Amino acid sequence: MNRDASKVKEVWNKIQNGVNSTPTMVFSVIGDSDSFVPKPWPKTVFQTALIEAAKSGGETWILYRGNEKGVSRCVREAYQSYGDMEFGNKNTGYGICVNDTNRHIKLISIARKGAFRTEYLTDPHFETNGEDDDSFLLEFEKYVSEQDVSFFSQKMDIKMPVPIAVIVCEGDIDTIVHISEALKNKLPVIIMKGSGKAADLVFDFLENERQLKKKASVLFGIRFDDKKYSELKAHLDTIDENRDLVGVFDLDQDDPLMLSNIVGEAVISCWSMENILQRNNANGLEFANSLNLRPKTAIPHSQTNGTTIKGSSLAWKLLRRNSVNPEKKIIDQILGGFKLESRPYVLNPKFSTPTSLPLYFYFGYQLLQESDLLEECGPVLLLEALKANRCDYVRVLLDQRVKFDPKNLPELYEQTVSCKDCKFKSEDCLHMQWILKQIEEKHAKRMCHKYRCKVIKMNSKKVGEQQKYIEEKIEELHLPVAKSAEALCREILRYEEFTKDSSTEDDNISLILLWAIFANRKELAEIYWLRGKNHLLTGLVCSAILKKLSKKANNVKEQVLSNDLEEHSKLFEQRCLGIMDRMYDENAEQAIDLMDTEADIWGIHSCPLTFAYENFMYDVVAHTCSQKNMNRQWYNNLAPDLKPFIKSAIRKPRMFLSAPLTKYMFNYVMFFIMLGIYSSFVLTSISTKYYEKNIGKLFEFIVYAWGAGDFSEKLISCFGCLEEKGRSHRSKWSRAKRYLYDFWNVVDLLSYFLLIAAVLVYYLEITDTYIVSRRMFGLSLLVMYLRFLEVFLVFRKLGPTLLMIKEMLKDLLGFLSIAVFVVLGVGIYYHANLWPDHQTIWSGDWTNWRIWTIIYYPYWQLYAELNLDQLDGSDQSDCTNVTSVWESDTSINRCPQEDWTVQAVAAIYLLFSNLLLVNLVIAMFSYTFERVQNDSEKLWRFERYTVINDYKWRIPSPFNLFFMPYRCFCLPERKGCCLQKCREICCKDAVKKENKIKADNEAYQRNFQRITALKIHNKI
Repeated sequence: MNRDASKVKEVWNKIQNGVNSTPTMVFSVIGDSDSFVPKPWPKTVFQTALIEAAKSGGETWILYRGNEKGVSRCVREAYQSYGDMEFGNKNTGYGICVNDTNRHIKLISIARKGAFRTEYLTDPHFETNGEDDDSFLLEFEKYVSEQDVSFFSQKMDIKMPVPIAVIVCEGDIDTIVHISEALKNKLPVIIMKGSGKAADLVFDFLENERQLKKKASVLFGIRFDDKKYSELKAHLDTIDENRDLVGVFDLDQDDPLMLSNIVGEAVISCWSMENILQRNNANGLEFANSLNLRPKTAIPHSQTNGTTIKGSSLAWKLLRRNSVNPEKKIIDQILGGFKLESRPYVLNPKFSTPTSLPLYFYFGYQLLQESDLLEECGPVLLLEALKANRCDYVRVLLDQRVKFDPKNLPELYEQTVSCKDCKFKSEDCLHMQWILKQIEEKHAKRMCHKYRCKVIKMNSKKVGEQQKYIEEKIEELHLPVAKSAEALCREILRYEEFTKDSSTEDDNISLILLWAIFANRKELAEIYWLRGKNHLLTGLVCSAILKKLSKKANNVKEQVLSNDLEEHSKLFEQRCLGIMDRMYDENAEQAIDLMDTEADIWGIHSCPLTFAYENFMYDVVAHTCSQKNMNRQWYNNLAPDLKPFIKSAIRKPRMFLSAPLTKYMFNYVMFFIMLGIYSSFVLTSISTKYYEKNIGKLFEFIVYAWGAGDFSEKLISCFGCLEEKGRSHRSKWSRAKRYLYDFWNVVDLLSYFLLIAAVLVYYLEITDTYIVSRRMFGLSLLVMYLRFLEVFLVFRKLGPTLLMIKEMLKDLLGFLSIAVFVVLGVGIYYHANLWPDHQTIWSGDWTNWRIWTIIYYPYWQLYAELNLDQLDGSDQSDCTNVTSVWESDTSINRCPQEDWTVQAVAAIYLLFSNLLLVNLVIAMFSYTFERVQNDSEKLWRFERYTVINDYKWRIPSPFNLFFMPYRCFCLPERKGCCLQKCREICCKDAVKKENKIKADNEAYQRNFQRITALKIHNKI
């Protein structure tokens, strides 16, 4: 085993110079061997696990033997795939070379066997001159483990041993010898269970050594004599004695991302049992004594409560080994050095543990714990944990009251949300950065790109006043970045900014939560959501933002990102529903009140029920808490049943008259009376003597008065002019858009438009017959009768039926968009062959245009009106064949000509339209019926809230015209109203008491939400 140490050192120096780096993690992959037992194993899993672990290790070296076949070929293919995925067509010796700083994984061939010529390989790698025996690799592994590396920063003299792990795949008896000797040298070994031969034999022996004889012959397929078996048994016994240093990765069961954790545990276990203070130091014991450290077997001093033990962590020993005092300044430099020289590797929290690579987090946390500087120096470690998605460390640091430094917010966005490989202005990368750019370019640029520009500009400047000035600007950048993130959030949801009076500590939590939403970090978003306040409203806002981003991603055909964002959105909505369920079970009264309690998050001011309605969260609006709150409003806190409610008109007349239900019933009674008056006017009083007897005029002006009052209420509802409690601060355009989304509001506006048009025609176009006016009034009246159907929307049985009609109308419009082209095509064929070379298509009055003849026959054929006597050309009555006659007078019909192809096309068209198109629309109606029927209760409850929300402040027309001045200038529910100011002056004590009760109630509700959320998710 002895080898000239200078040769090993020479190889080490040669590799260091060749790859231009010192490793922070080394993997030595062994197991090349010939096999007499064919056993396929999941090589792709091993390749993925190896590369993922190497990525998380930082500057990682992968040592292998460089053979043409076997495990070496598997490692080489994994490295080739890594280069192709990471660097694309630059993965060559002329592109990103092996010594390039951007290549963080180095493949190194050492102790090669055979004559495989690696110069034909295209992927950048490094190889030694070649050492043929296995002992050299073993000595080199030991030498590597004895070297020191500036783990936290290459610019600091804070050293630690180079972490190394021996990874075993397949292998023969020599491989078992290698494992045994490596364990004697206190090197961790990772067994790839399922790869066969030596790897599986070692694992089986550790599990049950009694089956060694059977397993050895089966796995190797060779004959053992007593001597070989004894040697094998001895080496396996050595492995068993050091089994604490052996990790196992199951290729058939474990996820590839778990290898990082297994390697980290093995390395930590190895170092924990090794006296690292004495290695390579002849005076190690004296040095330890000079530092007043206790012997290795002694237990360091502990605090009186017995919860922590000082001086025993690995990180603390490493600092003392380097004669570094654990002061705050030193700790900041140590943690900050890693931050400047590393790039974040995002690890799936599902497979990460505290010992997962990189070990920076493990040692950084130990240093902070030992030095009692967790709160002061912890923000640097917290920043790195956020970037790397290390949820375990984020939770622990937050539990230790470590706060995020807002000055790090620009860097957090730049390294996680920003796309490093794409230029902000000139490229459409279709990633989150580009999606945010499409929403609002100014805010997206400030969030994702401004920090990078400042840093590049600072690095280009020489040390001096200019660089110092830019550093100050970078430190001040966090405020505009935070404001841009909140503004972008409001822009996505179309809300106006709500200005708060002062900032709180929870603003820090909400900033990171918003970052986690934009970065789509599900676990971190949940962690910070649980630690925030107003969990219900915050969760609904998060869900709405993610849903909007998902739609944006889907619009640019980023289906994977869209699905991921949509899944994240549903997670938040389910959490909110879970909170509502639990709160209703524990305290129904407070849960119901909470739905109408106003709060603000990221400048959005609203209450949970209103926000859920405005963003179409059907499940939230249909929840029992929401419905109970709506019943309170609908019945104005009176008995929620019709008979007791009517009886309350005597006992509590004021509450009865102001209840939305009362106003709703009275409004439709007046609407019904107006329909009768309007019908009488249209039937009798447009151009007759009856109108001149003043009764017709009275009817007319009653209709106008009612229409003016009702139209004013619709304008108030559309733009939110008379805002009251619970109505959010959305922009007027967003409210108008949301208003027009409702089918019944569109019908209302259509009826007003027709009525106004009828009035204008009636008074501007004075004729004896008033035919056009009568038609316009009649059409307006028809639409108003359709409007009256809305009265049934609040009824549980008839309401879902109206919803089905509304949804089926959407299907019908879709069907007509298809049918119109079919009808036009067939109609043009009919006309071109029945009336060939017709020159007067658009001549004469618009009612005589030939376009109506073109669509007439195929349209009515949809309803089985065949008109065959016209299509076969046999009907020559009431028409002329004289060209000059029908050209001069378009009201005279031209006689059709006979053409057998018209009847043939008609037969095919009737087959297509009656059997296919008509049945298609019937099938669409059936599907819509089933869909609405399944969700009928949910949809009805959602529509019911629309009615309740409108009639909470609405006054029936036309009586509302008398109260309009009062409502515009004196609205008691509006903040800053003159009546409120007068009451505050006259009743100071009563107002002060009410405000205190309100503040206490809101504080209780916030705590109620927090406790409920933690109970449900069990994460503190």
